[in-house]
Amino acid sequence: MSTPNTAPPAPGAPCPCGRGRPYATCCGPLHAGAPAPDAEALMRSRYSAYALGDAAYVSASWHPDTRPADLDLDDAAATRWLGLEVKQHVPIDADHATVEFVARYRTGGAPAVRLHEVSRFERIDGRWYYVNGTFPARQ
Repeated sequence: MSTPNTAPPAPGAPCPCGRGRPYATCCGPLHAGAPAPDAEALMRSRYSAYALGDAAYVSASWHPDTRPADLDLDDAAATRWLGLEVKQHVPIDADHATVEFVARYRTGGAPAVRLHEVSRFERIDGRWYYVNGTFPARQ
């Protein structure tokens, strides 16, 4: 489905999403075109796509009404993704859900960044898409 900027993890290597499963049986099938079973799986696969520099997958999994015209992950090689914590997955109805997560990353020699987001997802024709997100106030 998409061409990442970096090679996918070796067979048997852990998936970048942090679920503790091999990439080949976790986010790998979604990156190859399989539909995500729920919004959390899509969110995890998008994190893995960012970690792998797979801009085509990130774009394809973005809702068509909110998808940016251009998506550039050329700095993906300089960005090191440090981890993902899913705080909660909330199904709203059969076709809408939110996922709250914290992703950590570092670009170059800069200090690590903590991205805390509550993302909205919508299912269209059996496929989940990222719509948009909000950033909760720091507590």
